[in-house]
Amino acid sequence: MLNEPRLQTLKDRHAALDARILEEDGRPLPNSLELSRLKREKLRLKEEMERFAGRRTQ
Repeated sequence: MLNEPRLQTLKDRHAALDARILEEDGRPLPNSLELSRLKREKLRLKEEMERFAGRRTQ
């Protein structure tokens, strides 16, 4: 597929954000603002992947 590298990039970034969220959440005093920012970014990437997948099936 032509845009398969783009989808893989999104998946990789999503996984990296997940790791950063777990790391921050595991700290003795997690930064709640940073956690919120990371979670919003992760959700944005998930929504972009879903839109991308929807276009591929049409």
